[in-house]
Amino acid sequence: MPEKWLIGLVGEGRATRIERFLKERWMLVGLILGQFVSLLITSTGFSSSDLARRGINIPTSQSFLNYVLLAIVYGIFVIRRKKWLKMPWYYYLLLGIIDVEANYLVVKAYQYTSLTSVMLLDCWAIPCVMLLTWVFLRTQYGIKKFIGVAICVAGVVLDVFSDVHAEDRAKGPNPLKGDMLVLAGATLYACSNVGEEYLVKKGDRTEVMAMLGVFGAIISAVQISIIERDALRDVHWTAGAAFPFFGFSLAMFVFYSTVPYILKIVGATVLNLSLLTSDMWAVLIRIFAYHEKVDYIYFIAFAGVAVGLAIYSWSTDKDERRAQVAVDNDEKSIPDEEAQIESSDNQIAQRETDKPKSDDVKHFPSTSSDFSK
Repeated sequence: MPEKWLIGLVGEGRATRIERFLKERWMLVGLILGQFVSLLITSTGFSSSDLARRGINIPTSQSFLNYVLLAIVYGIFVIRRKKWLKMPWYYYLLLGIIDVEANYLVVKAYQYTSLTSVMLLDCWAIPCVMLLTWVFLRTQYGIKKFIGVAICVAGVVLDVFSDVHAEDRAKGPNPLKGDMLVLAGATLYACSNVGEEYLVKKGDRTEVMAMLGVFGAIISAVQISIIERDALRDVHWTAGAAFPFFGFSLAMFVFYSTVPYILKIVGATVLNLSLLTSDMWAVLIRIFAYHEKVDYIYFIAFAGVAVGLAIYSWSTDKDERRAQVAVDNDEKSIPDEEAQIESSDNQIAQRETDKPKSDDVKHFPSTSSDFSK
């Protein structure tokens, strides 16, 4: 429903069209940002795969610098405000634990399975996100959204068939273990994305990034001291090892800084659908940067993901409007109920104030008659 001031200014019909136009523009912005972070995820995938090939297996350490950067950069703004946190601190602690372990499991999986398998199985986060947003954020999904998701996932499956035909595909030393790690990490990613979406919409983006960085850095430091201390000490740091290591951290920092905007504009489900194209970008990089040949099925797969994402994004205005109305009604009901309670309390207080006065008026004659007696 358009704002009342806009309706009064241009009329309800034009206000509705203006709102739809702006919503579609923001959706386009969200999709563009989604492809930007998809490229960032692709770069982190290449970095992690390169480190694994070099025998550098320090997944928590790779993410540690990212959390430190988040804590420093966004923490400065939060400290300068000199205000209390808008959301309880233990929300951020839980989010930090989930996010650190999600990163650990997925980066760890590169030691056991291929880059393509990791990016493919990440799509498991999509049904998890849809379930969590439906349960906790009360997001409504129509049939067209499910069709769009199904087409996206089918496109990724086709891409896997394209990659399977490649003779130089590296399967990894233990694909089953790697796949299980990815599935567990994708589930935690879904929890992290939905939790972050809730905190961003209810609280403040800068505060979320700062507190995620603080708790993420603390949790990562503890985990490194327990399980990665020896592996980190044994790393032989060269330019070839340092470049992907610090490149991973920088890409993750930009990724984390951009994701809250996407969550605010289009939500966690569209974010995860956009990230499906990371595997497609990886293939394009192999084609143009490494001059590798790919199967024709890849191009069909890429088109399938693009079509599915478009169907999900642009054909669900009514469902999203109903969901937004439900959320708005829930948020408005709280102050309305408080106003009603306050009004009721004032009326009761006024009656209680008036009641003794009337009783006193009636009581005085009886008291004077008692004295006369």
